[in-house]
This record gives sequence, C-alpha cells and structure tokens, in this order.
Amino acid sequence: QVRLVESGGGLVQPGGSLRLSCVASGTSFSKNTLYWYRETPGEQREVVAAITSSDTHYGDSVKGRFTISRDNAKNTVYLQMNDLKPEDTAMYYCRTINGGTEYWGQGTQVTVSS
Repeated sequence: QVRLVESGGGLVQPGGSLRLSCVASGTSFSKNTLYWYRETPGEQREVVAAITSSDTHYGDSVKGRFTISRDNAKNTVYLQMNDLKPEDTAMYYCRTINGGTEYWGQGTQVTVSS
C-alpha cells in the first residue's frame, strides 16, 4: 500500500524557517516526480514545488525562499522554507503519481504569525 506521511509543520514567526518532510512507503519513488502543495480554507490547493529525478520547479510566490530536495535512499522529499511570511500559512501536502494512481499525504499545518 502506497502511503505518504508529512511532518515538520508548526508555528513560526515571520522571517523564520521550517523544513517539511514527506516519507513515502509502499514502493520505490526514486523515479517519481514528487510535489508539495498547500491549501488555505476557501482557496484552491496550489502547487508550491516539484522535483523530478533531475529538475526542480517552484511556484512564483516561493521562488528564492523555498527549496525542494529528495533523498531517494530514504524515499523522502523535503521542503526547506526560509523567510516565511504570514501568507505562507497553510496546510502543506505532498503528492505523487505511482502506477497511474495519485497519492496524497494527510498534510502538515504551517502557521506563520508573530
């Protein structure tokens, strides 16, 4: 059974940093594209960052502040978030597609507030 589990969220002051982790289990994800999304109440879920086996992509609102990376040996994708802003407050989810099926984690809450 494929499963994604996020962790690392929390409360942080503006300008602070957090690192999110998403551990994948059930199969090897070394060739999968892995995504981080975020969602706030009443808003559509938006893609924050994506990582393939050789490339990374970022949403415009996080470019230069967030870094996505992966450790294939640990089946884990990370999202390093620096210079956090109140508008980064959201539930963050990881996502992948494996064997034609889409998988999401349960999410981890990030709150940026003073």
